[in-house]
Amino acid sequence: MNQCPVHFIQHGKLVRKQSRKLRVGDVVMVKEDETFPCDLIFLSSSRADGTCHVTTASLDGESSHKTHYAVQDTKGFHSEQDIDGLHATIECEQPQPDLYKFVGRINVYNDLNDPVVRPLGSENLLLRGATLKNTEKIFGVAVYTGMETKMALNYQSKSQKRSAVEKSMNAFLVVYLCILVSKALINTALKYAWQSEPFQDEPWYNRKTEAERQRNLFLRAFTDFLAFMVLFNYIIPVSMYVTVEMQKFLGSYFITWDQEMFDEETGEGPLVNTSDLNEELGQVEYVFTDKTGTLTENNMEFRECCVEGHVYVPHAVCNGQVLPDAAMDMIDASPDASGREREELFFRALCLCHTIQVKDDDEVDGPRKSPDSGKRCVYISSSPDEVALVEGIQRFGFTYLRLKDSHMELMNRDNGIERFELLEVLSFDSVRRRMSVIVKSATGEIYLFCKGADSSIFPRVIEGKVEQIQSRVEHNAVEGLRTLCVAYKRLEPQAYAGICGLLQDAKVALQDREKKLAEAYEQIETDLILLGATAVEDRLQEKAADTIEALQKAGIKVWVLTGDKMETAAATCYACKLFRRTTRLLELTTKRLEEQSLHDVLFELSKTVLRSSASLTTDSFSGLSADAPDFGLIIDGAALSLVMKPREDGSSGNYRELFLEVCRNCSAVLCCRMAPLQKAQIVKLIKFSKEHPITLAIGDGANDVSMILEAHVGIGVIGKEGRQAARNSDYAIPKFKHLKKMLLVHGHFYYIRISELVQYFFYKNVCFIFPQFLYQFFCGFSQQTLYDTAYLTLYNISFTSLPILLYSLMEQHVGVDALRRDPTLYRDIAKNALLRWRVFVYWTLLGLFNALVFFFGAYFVFETTTVSSSGQTVTTNTHMVFGNWTFGTLVFTVMVLTVTLKLALDTHYWTWINHFVIWGSLLFYIVFSLLWGGVIWPFLSYQRMYYVFIQMLSSGPAWLAIVLLVTVSLLPDVLKKVLCRQLWPSATERAQRSPSRRAPADAAAPSPDRPLLKDPEPRPRRE
Repeated sequence: MNQCPVHFIQHGKLVRKQSRKLRVGDVVMVKEDETFPCDLIFLSSSRADGTCHVTTASLDGESSHKTHYAVQDTKGFHSEQDIDGLHATIECEQPQPDLYKFVGRINVYNDLNDPVVRPLGSENLLLRGATLKNTEKIFGVAVYTGMETKMALNYQSKSQKRSAVEKSMNAFLVVYLCILVSKALINTALKYAWQSEPFQDEPWYNRKTEAERQRNLFLRAFTDFLAFMVLFNYIIPVSMYVTVEMQKFLGSYFITWDQEMFDEETGEGPLVNTSDLNEELGQVEYVFTDKTGTLTENNMEFRECCVEGHVYVPHAVCNGQVLPDAAMDMIDASPDASGREREELFFRALCLCHTIQVKDDDEVDGPRKSPDSGKRCVYISSSPDEVALVEGIQRFGFTYLRLKDSHMELMNRDNGIERFELLEVLSFDSVRRRMSVIVKSATGEIYLFCKGADSSIFPRVIEGKVEQIQSRVEHNAVEGLRTLCVAYKRLEPQAYAGICGLLQDAKVALQDREKKLAEAYEQIETDLILLGATAVEDRLQEKAADTIEALQKAGIKVWVLTGDKMETAAATCYACKLFRRTTRLLELTTKRLEEQSLHDVLFELSKTVLRSSASLTTDSFSGLSADAPDFGLIIDGAALSLVMKPREDGSSGNYRELFLEVCRNCSAVLCCRMAPLQKAQIVKLIKFSKEHPITLAIGDGANDVSMILEAHVGIGVIGKEGRQAARNSDYAIPKFKHLKKMLLVHGHFYYIRISELVQYFFYKNVCFIFPQFLYQFFCGFSQQTLYDTAYLTLYNISFTSLPILLYSLMEQHVGVDALRRDPTLYRDIAKNALLRWRVFVYWTLLGLFNALVFFFGAYFVFETTTVSSSGQTVTTNTHMVFGNWTFGTLVFTVMVLTVTLKLALDTHYWTWINHFVIWGSLLFYIVFSLLWGGVIWPFLSYQRMYYVFIQMLSSGPAWLAIVLLVTVSLLPDVLKKVLCRQLWPSATERAQRSPSRRAPADAAAPSPDRPLLKDPEPRPRRE
């Protein structure tokens, strides 16, 4: 990219040079479909309104067109000569990686006048990597270049997450490292103890030189210690880490290849951004989920509006489509003249108070038509709520047309065009939870229109029918509808002038600009007159309720973290079966804290849940017994802030532990009115609690990124709020329903496979090296190897590597249908069950037992030997040629057969690939041994294994010994499996025995008519 040609202005002419030669202050020209070579301040464009459209797919994955605005005082400079005559300075913040934040100002110097100061924000910044669209050309000045661009600063990788399996592997490795050091120390000490005896220090075949005799005793002991460390180092399974990485990388493709997780509607499939956490999907204990766009479709449908207490219901608007022959229903009586004036003002407010862009497109189905142009138009906005509101208001006779030359145009009920000059936009943010616009009508009247959440509007209202509207808002919230309130106030010219000065001072500030703007907005958005409220429905996603129910059966606790109001979020929780008819709701909300202190409320809740569960048996995993009362907790953002603060008495303790104790005894928790940072705080609070549970966070928007990054596993939903969540997550899925298969099937398989892989590697290395340790007692601790060098090298590389790798990719100890049908099987692997110390010790002891059988079994076969007439050492009974390499080869042969057959006995899912690698590995060992010892290789100076393997196999007793030793080695593990399955079977083992059953009727494909967000069951009372 640094070699790309760039056009920049020099002395009034266009000059072409490579992008790597760009410097801050250069003015660059970029043409349509070209990529910006650095971060540019947008000066002017070929469009008359001084705007341009860009796509930022390479930055944040969003392919939608974004509108950027040129500096007001430079947007008329369209030629190279005009740009060359521009005199200005730019002041801006230091480079920082946030793609959506920029603070600066430009001073434009005109002749004989003081400079004009204009604020610069993210809407004026064109980022490197973005592409210019639907604009012939633009001019911009470079502010950040090279590694200081926001694109380059975002190259930094996310923090590394480590799975529980990886931590167990490292702990086991430390144990084996201690075993290695212990073996070396024991052998070193015994060697010198043995050599202290007369005539054993220097046997005739190993006489020491004079230099060796004169060496320091401690130096000799240290050298011998290192020699034993090298001899026994094969007990450390270095190849295990390579195999684990291969298994994780190759295994991650099973998610991306899963056709059942492909969404036909969006054309999206699952994505794996990291393969390091595959097995962590099988260990999840807490799921933290967003509501809007994750549990719901984020497909807004305008349902009704309430103006001055009168309710209007347009039945004709559905998912952005206007149906013909539709009429407007008004539930209440028609308003009087003054009410009609407020009604029209309300509709105008909704047509003006938004950030929607209008895109003309003759090929788009179903959008509105502009009456003056005859073209179809499409509303584009970052918020689906805004599009739903503007489309819904069309049914009441008011249509938003366009923003042109800083004037917003709308068509009223009489088909007349009204123009309002857009003076200021007070942008929406998640803290204020509202937005405002200041507009000037054709008659010169100045209005401030404000819309936002009821909690942020009602405290600022001084007039209007608050009680009637508030009652309707609460009614709609209980029904699960998303509500917004609309208010306004008229501004006198003097008041507006003061507002302009206040906003200008805040906008041009380089330090704390956001804080100063927030303070200015607080001062401006006061003394409002309430006009009415709107209600928009967000439908529940398909199978969301089924997914949550399955997760709860699997022992996973589900928390919903949302910014919505309590009533709306609670209705969604009932619809998706997070709360049930029997659920007893406990509230820790601001409303309750107004009546009682936080201390009293927490202790009362704690007493309630503990008293109910004290007399009941507690489930070891979920913390709740099957007969325990079903508690659900509702907490809001303000109450959470108080919980997270230290106590007022200044003591070091706080309320967190008490809050956690309440949460542990609740089957579900709803956190509403949450800011993005608070979502991350909740996840962190649970993540670092004393149990250290594995957490998973799932969301679809930029406001969910913080909790996705905080959780052990972060999953992004590829939704309608862009791809920021999917881009920052570990995994991405098209719909929430796919979480069920990802955890209960893929996660289950991943954990089973990798846990067997880890334990098997340690087991087979114990089998490999412990005979070498025993052999030192029979060779005078001379560091003589039991196995040939080729066997030492190829044991982990070739003879035993492929079978366990294929096992870790293909094994299915239970069928996919069984895992779906019975989510409780997930509990069998919870809490890292297969990598606990008890299981690790069993595998290690099994390896030690097998090693003892290999070594002493072969030893007793060759216990009595004699020297033949030809000078060869042979066994007394069988007359088989016997020696060091024959003994080692017999031990090695029994070992390879045993560890391979052990894996075969553990395999439940046989395919032709498993047969090929298991029996093929054994065949490869035999063929290799025959060739290695049966051919004279010219590149070897000596062949100590020549004819050894063939001679060993030519003896009948050797064959018998191999069969007997392999059988004896495998017998204890087989008996243990049979007894445990018969006497103490786990749920998984019972599922393996049971015949496959048909899926229940409720698991069948759902009706295409998705359920609306309604509460199917009567609500219990709340505490």
